[in-house]
Amino acid sequence: MTLKIDESLVRRLLAEQFPQWSELSLRPIPSNGTDNMMYRLGRDRCVRLPYIERAVPHIAKEQEWLPRLATHLPLRVPKLLGRGRPGSGYPWMWSVYDWIEGEEATIERLADPRAAAIELGTFISALQRIDATGAPLSGPPTGDRGVPLLRRERATRDAFRAMAELPELEGVIDLRRLERIWDDALRAPAWNGPPRWAHFDLHAGNLLALEGRLNAVIDWGMAGAGDPAAELHVAWGWVPVEDRDAFRAAVGIDDATWARGLGWALSVAVIQVAYYLPRGTHPVLVRRAVEGLADLPRKLD
Repeated sequence: MTLKIDESLVRRLLAEQFPQWSELSLRPIPSNGTDNMMYRLGRDRCVRLPYIERAVPHIAKEQEWLPRLATHLPLRVPKLLGRGRPGSGYPWMWSVYDWIEGEEATIERLADPRAAAIELGTFISALQRIDATGAPLSGPPTGDRGVPLLRRERATRDAFRAMAELPELEGVIDLRRLERIWDDALRAPAWNGPPRWAHFDLHAGNLLALEGRLNAVIDWGMAGAGDPAAELHVAWGWVPVEDRDAFRAAVGIDDATWARGLGWALSVAVIQVAYYLPRGTHPVLVRRAVEGLADLPRKLD
């Protein structure tokens, strides 16, 4: 189920549930996200509403866990200011957060990419050290990020087959080489430790930079506890090649987890391309995934 959300609806919800903010300015925030609409509310707040049903469980999870996680983390995360409930014809929970200044943290916007890679690695390490007792575990309804990598086998193979039929990718991506990389990742020893906290969706769109420095981590809908390797797809999707060792040292992980992390990077990207490219939706996400897959073999040579 997908909903259409517009300013009129958001205004009605605010007037009904948060009248103290209902007269503040409101404008949509352009986003490459796939699950939620965002509106800036006044100068220092924002409204976050799921527009697709699969994202609804994520809202409750963010509302419960973000306040608990925030005090343990070295980068800013959204601060919950209001818990919205169904109303005015809108059927789901929604949230009001503080507004965090910054822009999408592409490498080009960072004054020192190596320092930013180390900062993100330190952030991941701090998140993994938080007690995961009672945390939402990987798997339904949290999502499959952090499940054993082998459970991604069927979906990833299906994505490879679908990509082989897409003429736009001919001569662009070496699918045979990527499948060999996937085979190698599946041979890595499975995680046998306790589930660890992870954001599970780290990429430039969910990282904010301010004045050339990494400032915040947003969009915690996929967060949960599971195999920490699933957090590491950011190492191949965002961290520069020359800074990857520094990032890995900051996280502090073993060889098997690093190998599974490469598998996660590959699996996430091929499934995104196979699903969204034929539909013509989320072009920025698809472009980045295609570029990453085309460049991945070179990064490993």
